[in-house]
Amino acid sequence: MDPADPAGPADLGARERGILALERRGFPGPGAKERAIREELGLAPVRYYQLLNALLDDPRALAFDPVTVNRLRRVRESRRGER
Repeated sequence: MDPADPAGPADLGARERGILALERRGFPGPGAKERAIREELGLAPVRYYQLLNALLDDPRALAFDPVTVNRLRRVRESRRGER
């Protein structure tokens, strides 16, 4: 599946696809990502990260964008290991 395809899997909603699209991008400095979260998705950053964390465990997200989801899962696991 093409992660850039706006249609995506029928089961994955526009908000979920938007979250994954935002995670594929790079951000130039502190605050830029949080600003993009608010402006592009209309979410508070805390809510965004809650949704993102749930999305990483969703098999539909893995099927839609395996590279991004697996990268974020590795980051999440390494952070859990640091605690």
